[in-house]
Amino acid sequence: MYAIIKTGGKQYKVQTGDVLTVERLDVEAGSKVTFDCLMLGDEKGSTFGTPTVAGASVEATVLEHGKGKKVQLAIYKKMNGHHRAQGHRQPYSKIKIDAIKK
Repeated sequence: MYAIIKTGGKQYKVQTGDVLTVERLDVEAGSKVTFDCLMLGDEKGSTFGTPTVAGASVEATVLEHGKGKKVQLAIYKKMNGHHRAQGHRQPYSKIKIDAIKK
């Protein structure tokens, strides 16, 4: 069985036991999180929610928080001779899917 969940403005296809990296969640590492299901699927077929499937949820455990790789930006203004380098590291949370409940 699989489910489609939405977190951080993105949608993820998950199955029990999956470990994935999502936008940072505002909870402590080691705590449980529950997501609503946008869609459920298995061998028999799929169930689509409007917007979510009633009574269905996905339980996950937050394993750790961290920052992604640094993305380098180069800013240059040709008439002024202005150069500047800038970097960004996106915060993330690593979660493990524990159960998909109907």
